[in-house]
Amino acid sequence: MPRKPNRPLRPPLKKKSDAIEILDRDPREPRSDERGARDDDAQPSRKDAHLNADPRGPRTPRSPRAGGKPAPRQSRIEGDPARHPEAHRSALGQPDSSERPARGRGQGQGGGRNAPTTLTEPERLQKVLAQAGVASRREIEEWVVAGRISVNGLPASLGQKIGPGDRVKVNGKLIPLRFTQRSPRVLIYHKPEGEIVSRDDPEGRPTVFERLPLLRKGRWLAVGRLDFNTSGLLLFTNDGDLANKLMHPRYELEREYAVRLLGELTEEQARSLTEGIQLEDGAAKFNLLRDEGGEGANHWYRVTISEGRNREVRRMFEAVGLTVSRLMRVRYGSVELPARLKRGMWMEMPEPEACALAGVPAPQQSRQQDERDKRPVKLHRTQPRAGAKPR
Repeated sequence: MPRKPNRPLRPPLKKKSDAIEILDRDPREPRSDERGARDDDAQPSRKDAHLNADPRGPRTPRSPRAGGKPAPRQSRIEGDPARHPEAHRSALGQPDSSERPARGRGQGQGGGRNAPTTLTEPERLQKVLAQAGVASRREIEEWVVAGRISVNGLPASLGQKIGPGDRVKVNGKLIPLRFTQRSPRVLIYHKPEGEIVSRDDPEGRPTVFERLPLLRKGRWLAVGRLDFNTSGLLLFTNDGDLANKLMHPRYELEREYAVRLLGELTEEQARSLTEGIQLEDGAAKFNLLRDEGGEGANHWYRVTISEGRNREVRRMFEAVGLTVSRLMRVRYGSVELPARLKRGMWMEMPEPEACALAGVPAPQQSRQQDERDKRPVKLHRTQPRAGAKPR
C-alpha cells in the first residue's frame, strides 16, 4: 500500500465575496465599473497617483501582426527617444573635448579672456574664425575662395554658418573653436626702425613678431603695417574681428604721424596736400597738416590721414618734391603712443579699454581686479627670440 505524502492539508482558496472586497478597497479608489466610464484625460483622485502615472500618456491598443501573434513589445529607450538616458545631452548640445570650460569657473559667469565655452546660435564662418584669432575676416574670405578651409570634410563657402558641432579645418588642420564672446587682447608696441611687419621675410630681416609674447591659442594680428624705416605705434590683437574693424577703409580711422622733412613746405604745396594730390593708386590727401617747426634743414610736421595704403605718407611728400627723413606714427584711431613706452617695448591694454575699443561689454570684475587695473600698466622690453618662429 503506497505511503501518503506528509503534506499538510490546505483548505481550498475561496474567492472573496463582493462584500469583503468592498471593505478591503480603498474608499478613495473608484470601483471597476466606474473606471471604464471615467475619461482617460481626467485627473486622478489620489494624491500620490502621479507617482505611478505613465508619463507617456494613455496607451493605445496595438494592432495584431499578420501571423496572428501580437507585435513584440518595444523597449522604452528604443521606442521613445525622449526617454533615452542620454537624451538631455543631445537636446542641449555637448561641447567638444577641445572646448572644455576653464577650471574653477562655472557656466554662465559672463565673458572674459578665459571665458568658458557656451553653445549659441550658428554664426558666420568668417566671424567665428576671426574671433578665434585665426586671421582677419578679409584673409579668411580669401582662404575660403582659395579652398583652404573645409567644414565637416567639405569645402567651405562664403557666408556659410557653422555651429558648435561642426569641424572646421584650415589647410587640413583642425581649429578649436569657441562660441562665446571673449574679451579681446590688445598689445601696444613701439616699433623701432629696422624691423619688418611680417612673419616671413625672404631677406631674413628682424620681424616685430619675434618680440611679442607667445599665445597658447590663436596668434597675434598686426593692425596695419609700418615700413621698415618707419617707427612708432603698432597695435596687435588676438581678435580678427577687432583687427578688421580697425583696418577696414569704411571705418576711416585716423592715423597721426610726426614727419621730419628735408626742407620746408610752401603754402602752395601744403594746400595741394590737404585738398588732394594724385598718386599712382588714386587720389590722396591729408585731413590735417600742422607745422611743428624745426632747425636747419630739417622741419617737423604733424599730419593725419584716414587711409593706410603702402608708403602713402612718404609718396605724398615725394609728389611735391620733398623727402621724408624720419616718419613716426603717434596715434591710431583713439589709441595714442604712451610717452613712457620707449622703442622696442610693449604693453598690454587693460581689459576694460580693450573691450571699449572692440565695442563689446566688459566682464564684471571683482574689487581686487578693479584695484589691480588702477595700477600703472607694466612695460615689457624683450629681445628677439633667436631661431624661434614668430606667432
